[in-house]
Amino acid sequence: MVKMKRSPLFLLTLILAVFLAACSNGDKENQHANMNHNDKTEQKKDSSSMDHEGMEGMDMTHSGSGEVPKGLQEAQNPKFKVGSKATIHADHMEGMNGAEATIVGAYDTTVYSISYDPTTGGKRVTNHKWIIHEEIKNASAKPYKPGDEVILEADHMKGMQGAKAVIDTAQQTTVYMVDYTSTTGEKVTNHKWVTEDELSAK
Repeated sequence: MVKMKRSPLFLLTLILAVFLAACSNGDKENQHANMNHNDKTEQKKDSSSMDHEGMEGMDMTHSGSGEVPKGLQEAQNPKFKVGSKATIHADHMEGMNGAEATIVGAYDTTVYSISYDPTTGGKRVTNHKWIIHEEIKNASAKPYKPGDEVILEADHMKGMQGAKAVIDTAQQTTVYMVDYTSTTGEKVTNHKWVTEDELSAK
């Protein structure tokens, strides 16, 4: 009789102990999950900070006003018509390669890649793509050749305008002003410039 009276109390105590242990484990798991979440959040913050620091000094103007230099001639029969869509195959900036572009303008000119020392100081910029003939101060009637020195009127990047540059490459082609949303999600308008061979039809 004594054993039978004690059994319900013993079972109740056992159930209560198991319940409390389960709650305690659940709290520990939640705490552990919260700690992991906080760690991941901090890692993301650190990563963002590193990315931002890595981009310092670039200061490239992704979007533009849409204005073009005086004397720039619109292309009469461009491969990509104004208003059409194209895929960009260039990596001038992060998120550009593979982005879908809308053609805003098409112009026939000579396009150059250049190297120059920014007027603001800092590292020399090499093989910058692109500037066009009409963005050179007091541009000659004839296209420049690799090795020629020029003064820049373009302001695609901080410290570019007024800088002395050396022509690295020169190509007569059609250049395009484009709008696009980068693969990183940034909306870019009136970007200058993309060459015809850096685009493909959608």
